[in-house]
Amino acid sequence: MSGEGEDASKVIHVKFVTKLDSPFKVPVTSVVIPSSVTRLGLSSIVNSLLTLDKPEAFDFLIDGELIRMSLEQFLLAKGISAERTLEIEYIRAVAPRMEEKPSLHDDWVSAVDGSSPRFVLTGCYDGLGRLWSSPRSCTHILEGHTGAISSIAFANSEGAEDLTVATASKDRTLRLFKVGTTESGDITTRVGAYKILRGHKASVATVAAQKYGSKVCSGSWDCTINLWDANESTSELSVPGKKRKGNNQAEEPQLEGEAETTLVGHTQCVSSVVWPEHDVIYSCSWDHSVRRWDVETGKDSLNLYSGKALNTVDVGGEGSALVAAGGSDPVLRVWDPRKPGTSAPVFQFSSHSSWISACKWHKSSWFHLLSASYDGKIMLWDLRTAWPLSIIDSHKDKVLCADWWKGDSVVSGGADSNLRVSSGISI
Repeated sequence: MSGEGEDASKVIHVKFVTKLDSPFKVPVTSVVIPSSVTRLGLSSIVNSLLTLDKPEAFDFLIDGELIRMSLEQFLLAKGISAERTLEIEYIRAVAPRMEEKPSLHDDWVSAVDGSSPRFVLTGCYDGLGRLWSSPRSCTHILEGHTGAISSIAFANSEGAEDLTVATASKDRTLRLFKVGTTESGDITTRVGAYKILRGHKASVATVAAQKYGSKVCSGSWDCTINLWDANESTSELSVPGKKRKGNNQAEEPQLEGEAETTLVGHTQCVSSVVWPEHDVIYSCSWDHSVRRWDVETGKDSLNLYSGKALNTVDVGGEGSALVAAGGSDPVLRVWDPRKPGTSAPVFQFSSHSSWISACKWHKSSWFHLLSASYDGKIMLWDLRTAWPLSIIDSHKDKVLCADWWKGDSVVSGGADSNLRVSSGISI
């Protein structure tokens, strides 16, 4: 590219660099571009330097920050001199490329878990859990609850031949299901719980599984967090007169489990729990706090206050140490407990227009996370810019839950009773 005919003050010398592999590497040489160019213009320039069969969308960073305005405005805002040759790093843009046909449920889709590479779990206000091998193929229906399912989670490690699933419900119980996944054909199998967990005195709002362990934890409107053993132990209480049918339809005793430990400290509904390390649990509550719990001692070792009732919490990012939470305002907040003055968020994202219902860190990226909101939108975020990378607005009502699936897809559910999958996201 040449700057002939351009006012020297209106052009900038740049060098494009990337960590991407071939065929996405441009020649490392200085080029002259207009200072008024935007991200889309930069993407067009890079595509002109590449020899791809089909154009790619790229994002651009200067000094580790994503460009979200014209190049001239960005340099002025950051106090960067345009008189030197600028090094601009380009990465593949994060944006869904395909929206798959939604899967309709009988009521609101209140919970989704995409942590398995083989299946997606959904929980519904009709009281049923569902296991999907693809967005259009429901392989198992998990039944038994008498109230709406509020949360759902895979409760065993990846690669296990049979899956263990935990469900939490407004009927004040949790249920554990063992799901065999070797069946073939188009028949949907109905599965009953092998264990019912009782002990909460109010609706159960959230459930999470221990990483590399055999326990689950739950948060409730009774303000407590309970820890449970998920093993199918013969020492558990067998309920007289109750039977359940497994995948082979043979009747088996139905077991009831009692909480091993109760964590007390929150003063309002415990709305979300995550169990990112073997001995550490994080929770958030309508009492405006995020707490970190030591499983061994049952004590909380960290309190973060947001000033708002919180609906969702997740831990990830750099060092798997950043805490993201959202709730009764449109702001997604991120804390770094490793830094002094951890009471203040290190990032705040405020592009939503209503309450935030879910947030999830990407499992393999330090920078990326998603948020879902009652405004009907899912937003994809990068810590290197204050603006959303992409907005998914395919839901026709409140989005109640969202998760990453297989790394390059987002699964979500909401008050439109649909499970939706947006795929083709490159991170």
